[in-house]
Amino acid sequence: MSQIIISVGREFGSGGRVIAEELAKRFELPIYDRHLITEIANKTGMTASEIEKLDEAPKSRLTSRRVRGFSNSIEDNIAEMQFNFIRKKAESGESFVVVGRCSESKLRDFDCLCSLFIIGDMESKIKRIMKLYEMNERDAENFIEQKDKKRKRYHNYHVKLHWGDSRLYDLTVNSSRLGIEKTIDYLEDYIKARMAG
Repeated sequence: MSQIIISVGREFGSGGRVIAEELAKRFELPIYDRHLITEIANKTGMTASEIEKLDEAPKSRLTSRRVRGFSNSIEDNIAEMQFNFIRKKAESGESFVVVGRCSESKLRDFDCLCSLFIIGDMESKIKRIMKLYEMNERDAENFIEQKDKKRKRYHNYHVKLHWGDSRLYDLTVNSSRLGIEKTIDYLEDYIKARMAG
C-alpha cells in the first residue's frame, strides 16, 4: 500500500492526541489537527484563536439555518472547510495522520484509511487531566465530560453513525490497559500489517 491515512478519534484524556503525534513521527507523516486551524485562518482572514473557538463546535440552532445545501453557520462552514481540506489531501495521494474531524467517516471510501478510536478508563483519564491541567479530581472529571459531550455533539451532527460507535473504526483501543507507549507500539504493528496487505 503506497498511501496510508491514519484517522485517530479519541476520548478526552485518553492520550489520543499524543498517540497520533507519535504515530506520525514513527511513520514520518504530516499530522493534521490544530494545523488545520492555521490553514483555515489563512483562507478566511480570521485569526487562529477565533477559528479555535469554533473548531469542532456544533452550530448555534438559534442563529443558523441551511438553504439549498448552504449554511449561514460559521461553525458549519469551518467544519466543511476542514472536511474538504483532508479530502483534497487524500485525493492527491498524500499519506498523513488526522486527529478527529469526523475523518473516519469523511474519508471512509479510501481503501488506505486506517481508522482508530482511543478510549480510556475514567480513573486513568482523570489522573492524566489532573496532571496536565493542574486540576483537582472533580474538576478534571467535569472537564472530561464537557469535552467529550462537545465532541459527540459535533460528530453526531456531521455523521450518521454515533461518535465512538465501533462500526466506524478498524480498531477501538483502551490506552489504559497497556499504557500510552505500548498502545503506540501495538498500533504501529497493526498499521504496518495494513500497509503490507
